[in-house]
Amino acid sequence: MKVGVVTLGCDKNTVDSERYLARLGAYGAVQAASLDEAELIVVNTCGFIDAAKAESIDAIVDAARYKTEGSCRALVAIGCMIERHRAELESELPEVDLFLGTSDADRLVPELEARGVLGGEMLAHPGVRQYMGDLPHVRYLKVSEGCDHGCAFCAIPLMRGRHRSFALDEVIREAQLLELAGAREINLVAQDLAHYGRDLRDGANLALLLEALARETTIPWIRMLYLYSAGITPPLLDVIVREPRIVRYLDTPIQHASDAVLARMRRPERDRTIREKVARFREAIPDVAIRTTCIVGFPGETDADFEHLLDFLEDVRFDRVGAFTYSAQEGTRAADLPDDVPEALKRERLERLTELQRAISAEKNEDQVGRRAVALIDLPDAAAGTSRARLQWQADDIDGVTWIDSVQRAGSFVEVAITEVRDDFDYLATAVRELPDTSAPARTVQLSRSLPLAPAGAHSFGR
Repeated sequence: MKVGVVTLGCDKNTVDSERYLARLGAYGAVQAASLDEAELIVVNTCGFIDAAKAESIDAIVDAARYKTEGSCRALVAIGCMIERHRAELESELPEVDLFLGTSDADRLVPELEARGVLGGEMLAHPGVRQYMGDLPHVRYLKVSEGCDHGCAFCAIPLMRGRHRSFALDEVIREAQLLELAGAREINLVAQDLAHYGRDLRDGANLALLLEALARETTIPWIRMLYLYSAGITPPLLDVIVREPRIVRYLDTPIQHASDAVLARMRRPERDRTIREKVARFREAIPDVAIRTTCIVGFPGETDADFEHLLDFLEDVRFDRVGAFTYSAQEGTRAADLPDDVPEALKRERLERLTELQRAISAEKNEDQVGRRAVALIDLPDAAAGTSRARLQWQADDIDGVTWIDSVQRAGSFVEVAITEVRDDFDYLATAVRELPDTSAPARTVQLSRSLPLAPAGAHSFGR
């Protein structure tokens, strides 16, 4: 059977989709080259904001066309949006054969077996993941599920449940398997990485996890994505400074800078504490790149609140800022507040913030011109004689890229000289030399014998 998977939303959904493919692959399924030849289509939905929900519904409707225009015999809608809106979607989308929320995603294979879509015999043990992107050397490693934070605007706990850390030995084993598959960069993802281990009884935490990854793998780049600043502790900073394979990059959301707005958002920090922590991070790691996110137009946000946010961003000068307009999410505390910022004003504020940060990022990027840096080659283009790459402070798919004026090997590390900034966020660079591969070749990596290894695919999707 040929399977097509459509993944929407965050990198954590990408990890889930790769696991779905692995589980289906154990029953003989193979990934289809395109949806029109897929006999089974799985749409992994996102329900984070209204725009994401609309995109998910559009993707489901589009996939349903292949039941008449292609080879599709069964259509599955799964994931966050289904967790929250299954009943109404079941009535509105009869073309979908199976709906599964995040809490019962483990039932994907049994439900397909019961419907006669899959054979009843497992042909092979499910692998850790079945890769589905175009950069096999860049992989995502989910270390926990769910969230315990009570942010007023966020529906993630309603979709993903309470925070649950995966056992440290499971995470390390999966990282080792990703290395065996050719990973050169792993991106650690969770709803809040800094919460890792707090629910485990063995004393594990993020600092210990990073130390174990550095000790038990030879993956050259280890990147952390999305962690609350309150959990960026001195021991964690010490590990980042001490271990050169942990990239100097922090992705920490502030959401706003006005104390009044932060209080209504039920965020734990305030203007002063955020400034103090950013200063502490930069002092501990002088070359660190810091990315954050902000929400504009939250209920009750005044002109003064918004101007305060702009002043804050101009003072603190983050390297990157992702910004969004507020949209009420059913079931959240903020949904009970009057959404009193007009949509046109939200968009105007978003444009102003985006332009301010574009100028800040451009200035910071211009400061890099003339420097030498290490680049990871993502995609060489022999026809153009160039290569697309990223520097340490450019996370995959969100922070711009570096264009190198020569063809280099995908997955290799090259020392480059930065020559120019393009479109404020991208760099042009010249290759100086390919760096020697100091890590063990993937084929010689041995799974750790110092850790008890859980069976492949041991992570649970359920609550």
